[in-house]
Amino acid sequence: MRSGIFACGSLSALFHVACSVPAAADPVADFYKGKQLNVIVGSASGGDYDMWARMISRYFVKYIPGSPEAVIQNMPGAGGIRATNFTYNVSPRDGSVVAMTSRNAPFKALSGDKMVRFDPTKLNWIGSPEVTNRVCIISDTSPVKNVKEIFTTELILAGSGQGSALSTIPPMLNRLLGTKLKLIEGYKSATDAKLAIDRGEVHGLCQSYTQVSRAYADGLANGKIKILFRMEEASILGVDAPSIYDFTTDEKQRQVLSLFSVGVVLGRPMYAPPDVPVERVAALRRAYGQALNDSDLKSEAKKKGLTVTHTSGEEIGRIVANLMKTPADIRELAGDLGD
Repeated sequence: MRSGIFACGSLSALFHVACSVPAAADPVADFYKGKQLNVIVGSASGGDYDMWARMISRYFVKYIPGSPEAVIQNMPGAGGIRATNFTYNVSPRDGSVVAMTSRNAPFKALSGDKMVRFDPTKLNWIGSPEVTNRVCIISDTSPVKNVKEIFTTELILAGSGQGSALSTIPPMLNRLLGTKLKLIEGYKSATDAKLAIDRGEVHGLCQSYTQVSRAYADGLANGKIKILFRMEEASILGVDAPSIYDFTTDEKQRQVLSLFSVGVVLGRPMYAPPDVPVERVAALRRAYGQALNDSDLKSEAKKKGLTVTHTSGEEIGRIVANLMKTPADIRELAGDLGD
């Protein structure tokens, strides 16, 4: 055997003959080859999470060694908590399942929500494609015309399940600031909530500015829909609406709002369950970053009115770890808000 190697090396040096060397085995590629990558989406089809998950998955699998086939599974319920519970407790922990569910999931875990059956610090965060602010909007039939009136006049807003922005923001602001936001639950998706506004069943809703700017583009242009306020302190280009921070009265209120705004940085997070082999997690994170840098994906996102802003899985993991170290007094207040 040794003489064969020497002979091949000698011939190559003397006559420029290429020697055939067996390719090194890739255990990650071997695992994914011929398999399906199940992508769980914690919302109904048609919303922003679903749109992002479907678009990313088509490019994501191209960069995963072994090129598995992506299969989307919508699992709406409890504002994404149902899907996160399922991914954490039921899904195989081998890298064959990833999920994109609510960015509010870590906050719900921090607040002690009784439906939560997961530890967000143990999830293997893959990455996020977007950073977006959240806003609350009203229709032109709303009894409230400016943000100051939500402290004196009841405003009826649509909800889509505990854990979603639609259902989390109104009760939080009621408890924290004393607003009079009445939440009507039962709408299965943001699309259903929009129809409720059109029918006059509710006066508005709270959700991401990205989705508002697309779903309500005509209403915003003709004045039938108005952005009442934004949830984050930072301004939004082209939006003339106050921040809810302007109506806080003490530092603890601002700290709780800042805590809640962690979700903005988390964007549309994708993750794998705990205990996935580290080499597969690393491969998924690399593939995710490559997918978001794919020129075709960026072009498709632009056509859909989306802006790609990659937050790495490692960064999301650090953010979540710091979130779960929130001081006890702020955690206690946040816990009350999560009821």
